Amino acid sequence: MAPSLSEHAIAILHANDRGGYTVPTKGLYPYQWNWDSAFAALGFAAFDRNRAWREIETLFEGQWDDGMVPHIIFRNHDPSYFPGPDVWQSDTVPQTSGHSQPPVAATVMRWLVETGDRDDDKRAHDLFERLLAWHDWWHRYRDPDGTGLVGIVHPWESGRDNCPDWDIGMNRITVPDDLGEYHRRDTDWVDPSERPTKITYDRYLTIVKFGRECGWDHEKITRDGPFLMADPCVQFVLMRADRDLLKLAERFEHGRAMKMIREWIARDFDGAQAMWSDEARGFVAVDLRNGGYKSTAITNASMLAWYAGAGTREQRDEMADQARAIFDICQFAFPSWDPRHDSFESRRYWRGPVWNMMNWMIASGLDMNGHRDLAMRLRHDCRKLVAQSGFFEYFDPLTGEGLGGPEFTWTAAIHLALEHEFGAAAAA
Repeated sequence: MAPSLSEHAIAILHANDRGGYTVPTKGLYPYQWNWDSAFAALGFAAFDRNRAWREIETLFEGQWDDGMVPHIIFRNHDPSYFPGPDVWQSDTVPQTSGHSQPPVAATVMRWLVETGDRDDDKRAHDLFERLLAWHDWWHRYRDPDGTGLVGIVHPWESGRDNCPDWDIGMNRITVPDDLGEYHRRDTDWVDPSERPTKITYDRYLTIVKFGRECGWDHEKITRDGPFLMADPCVQFVLMRADRDLLKLAERFEHGRAMKMIREWIARDFDGAQAMWSDEARGFVAVDLRNGGYKSTAITNASMLAWYAGAGTREQRDEMADQARAIFDICQFAFPSWDPRHDSFESRRYWRGPVWNMMNWMIASGLDMNGHRDLAMRLRHDCRKLVAQSGFFEYFDPLTGEGLGGPEFTWTAAIHLALEHEFGAAAAA
């Protein structure tokens, strides 16, 4: 008898386990990624709660002295991945990349605590100061003027690497003559038509070069680096995570933390309003380096507004109308770029495909705001995509074809979370 989908998902988590941390998939991504690990922990919780906590604990082993939790931890050198530690030159132990990723961990940790026992409480308490320091890093280094709107210094920091959102800022980057030759490894594993273009990669590495040459001085990178944009994904994930972090601070009676977090939350809402676009009729990315130009289309990150508690009632109603219109076009939702837009590419990395972990967060927010029909559609599509195509990294929203890396950790983890009705903790 063939294994069930849940049994297959568990087997994927075991296969991608490298002893306390998981890789996203064999070959294409051979290291530990930040928000991938947070979602992996959610999946492990379905059958091994101790292993779920180990995933989060190993993530924080890569934390920098300034509080940042980097987007990649290079634990074992693997030449199959580029750019590796020799390109980043972080001068840390373990070696890491030089920027962060959406801070999902607080939300997963709160859920583990509120559904767990004393051991969950203890392990969350032991990590709390590190988690607080990471959130403080986001607010200090990516919003140095205290506006309530955080920036990202690289498209990779968003986790939505190749979304057209970044074209505004990326197109203004001048690639230096001394960038040097390099061999990409991602296209050794995946069809190049599904991956970022050569000029895009040149610009990615130009940003990394700036960070490396300034010794990863995050104040300088944010103030003077070649790229700085506000990202609905990072902004909304952080807004939600701040509120989940506050719940943990209240649980642990941590007065200093409660004061800090409440100050962040008080700024978050107004900061997010700067991403609203009347033209796009939704929350979009904003170029903070070059005149405040805004992206022109709805993305799956836009739909995290409910998850974050962002926007006015009128804005959320407008977003619900947008969601329904896009649902009517796509066989599977939610696409990473508006299919009504000229730049939509159903198969290319973050320029159209569906990502199940994004759907999980969007559905959670929709549920909390009374849009249960839309939430059910997203969860149904997540299950149907896996049943039709397997546990791929992402999927074509028009056909459901699996794309990117196969046997993917976060796709397996989200399947288990849905099967066991794991949802994000109710926001405060």
